[in-house]
Amino acid sequence: MEVTVTKENAAHGESPSVLVVDDDEFAHEVLREMLGLLGVSAMHSAEDGRKALKVLAGLHPPPDFLICDVFMPDMDGIEFLEQLAGLGYSGGVVILSGVDAQMLSLSRELAATNGLNILGAFIKPVGLQQLSNALALPVLES
Repeated sequence: MEVTVTKENAAHGESPSVLVVDDDEFAHEVLREMLGLLGVSAMHSAEDGRKALKVLAGLHPPPDFLICDVFMPDMDGIEFLEQLAGLGYSGGVVILSGVDAQMLSLSRELAATNGLNILGAFIKPVGLQQLSNALALPVLES
């Protein structure tokens, strides 16, 4: 899997794409709003890792960025990130957790060790400026 649209391309008018993997619908809505403020027009979503793998299989090219929660039912974020690394995903990854800073840190270390491009790991709720900095996308003027 190779990402062809980069954050540098986004600065030249190409909107990056993002897959949000989180079992919390409110988190999806908040991230959708924030990503819109960062110029992202292609946002895909999944409620858990297993569903995210199915979404990824249908996206060509794969999304430029992936935002993933750690704790989810069925397939959690850690297992999903291991699968993602096995697929050779080369886009940027942001990891989120609403519960445990220690587990967030461990998830980040495991994902990076598996070769994923980790852009940040944040306790929920992530702020707009934190997300902007992690994705290296400027907040658009209103």
